[in-house]
Amino acid sequence: MISRSTIDTVFETARVEEVIGDFVQLKKSGSNFKGLSPFTDERSPSFMVSPVKQIWKDFSSGKGGNAVTFLMEHEHFTYPEAIKYLAKKYGIEIEEIAQTDEQKQQADARESLYLVNEYATGYFHSNLLKTEPGKAIGLSYFKERGFTQQTIEKFKLGYSIDSWSAFTDQAIKKGYKLEFLEQTGLSIVKQEKQFDRFKGRVMFPILSMSGRTLGFGGRILTNDKKAAKYLNSPESDVYHKSKVLYGIYNAKQSIAKEDNCYLVEGYTDVIQFAQRGISNVVSSSGTALTPEQIRLVNRLTQNITVLFDGDAAGLRASIRGVDLILEQGMNVKICTFPEGEDPDSFAKNNTLDVLQSYLLENAKDFISFKASLLAKEAVNDPIKKADTIRDMVVSISKIPDHIKREVYIKECARIMDISEQVLFNTLAQLLQKEAKDQSKKTAPTQQAFNVITPKSQPTKKIDELFELERKIIEILLLYGASQEDFEDLILEADEKGEISFKPEISSSKVFEKIYLDLQDDEIEFTNETFKSLYTEIITQFNQGKDFQVDTFINELEAETASLVSDILMDDERHALHDWERMEIYVKGKNSGVSQIVSETILNLRRFLITLKIKDLVDSPVENGSYKDRSVLETVKDYNILHGILSEKLRRVV
Repeated sequence: MISRSTIDTVFETARVEEVIGDFVQLKKSGSNFKGLSPFTDERSPSFMVSPVKQIWKDFSSGKGGNAVTFLMEHEHFTYPEAIKYLAKKYGIEIEEIAQTDEQKQQADARESLYLVNEYATGYFHSNLLKTEPGKAIGLSYFKERGFTQQTIEKFKLGYSIDSWSAFTDQAIKKGYKLEFLEQTGLSIVKQEKQFDRFKGRVMFPILSMSGRTLGFGGRILTNDKKAAKYLNSPESDVYHKSKVLYGIYNAKQSIAKEDNCYLVEGYTDVIQFAQRGISNVVSSSGTALTPEQIRLVNRLTQNITVLFDGDAAGLRASIRGVDLILEQGMNVKICTFPEGEDPDSFAKNNTLDVLQSYLLENAKDFISFKASLLAKEAVNDPIKKADTIRDMVVSISKIPDHIKREVYIKECARIMDISEQVLFNTLAQLLQKEAKDQSKKTAPTQQAFNVITPKSQPTKKIDELFELERKIIEILLLYGASQEDFEDLILEADEKGEISFKPEISSSKVFEKIYLDLQDDEIEFTNETFKSLYTEIITQFNQGKDFQVDTFINELEAETASLVSDILMDDERHALHDWERMEIYVKGKNSGVSQIVSETILNLRRFLITLKIKDLVDSPVENGSYKDRSVLETVKDYNILHGILSEKLRRVV
């Protein structure tokens, strides 16, 4: 168990914008940062990070919180794991308190899979460097590929000894359960026997964005035709091959910095490029590119350069993945290497300057590349040329941006020597067909001649009391310690007995004003979460503590912390910027704090009085008259008070 002092140090040191910036490409937006949601598939950024408040809010999914809650949501960390990750990131020494056996046994099954994978990573890496078979077979293979010791360490490369159960036996000996070894796919269990899945293979650990081992790729070094050249971990609770990219952990910062991602096919392509000095490279691990993988890159950059080797055999099939990238609204370039070369060999045999120059000069826009590729197949064949042009228009139709589509249509017309109008008509037909197909999927089946009467949708009723209580919490969080001048309107009768309002100015802190007003009226919160938050906030203010929002959030439960961040960030996405340049001067939020406080309290009072009047009016009657005639007098008094409060509100506003 991690000590309280370590946790406090982590929270004081960690910067939410830096932590999230490792996973999401953030752009400055006023005093905040904006980016695409890492939890939903969105085109317009609604994910916001506040460096001042040290919180984040994802308006598309409703999630929010601090740096720790982000790691728990995004990386599925437990609370201790999130703390350890941040401590490692910021170089903080972890002080741990001994755990009980019971606490150890409460480890989640999912976390056990991660632990098994972490152990396997270290085991295979140690085999490679310290055992005779590892040095003779595995290490020599990597040396032949040109990998340095530093590169081997960086990518945690390893070797699985060519023995039926060497790893499984050692893992069980170390205390790891067979069921978790089987679930990760590291061990295969058949009846009473178990053996290693990756025996006799060099190992490539597949890491998440945060550096956790999700699974493995293993390459066989023998010429056994019955065995697959490459073997990946099977699907598990932690490893989904369609949702991961090899090398993303080491490449993420470079991708965001360079604003471009190189996409290659194999593990060694990634490693060789990184060793040469180009770090913004990832691989689909030999599998067909998926939308999930593309969205992973899209969080860091909108620019992808796909690298193909010089072997054109599978080029046409591979290029289909480009359409998926276009569908995500990303910019695609394609680069091929000379005949007989692939990214691995080309990077190995050339200097960094030569490699960078080659990529810069030979990376073509997808439409130019596809045109040149398909045009070769259509030489002197009008039918094939027509098919080629249609194929290109199909790719263009995948682009969501209208302007980009038009630009590419014009470029395609120029390259293929065909009328723009014909291409635009073809594009319109494709889009229309796609829209019809989509509507068929979503439209409910109807019987002929059935008349369907549309049902009126009920208007969603606003819970006014909830919103008022929420507003009070928001005011306390933002302005609780602020000293303000409050205008109280006192009822006063003149000599003729006519009642009027007399303003009376008093100065006090915002939390004191709210606390005393609610106490005078004996008002209690009805929402239990708001009630608890109100009590805690007021207690901290009354104790004379220096109330810090980020510190306060860190002490809350994850769900409550998310609610607080929601409250604090709700108005941030509507922030107005650069109005002064147009000589429009907007009143700051702080300028009318006293007014907001007064309005909120008066509205709360008025609402509660309205409820009281309703309860009295709806009380049971007997023989056509109220049981107690005094109820009518009470209702009358409350109506008068309601009118006075309404008048006060008009005066405040």
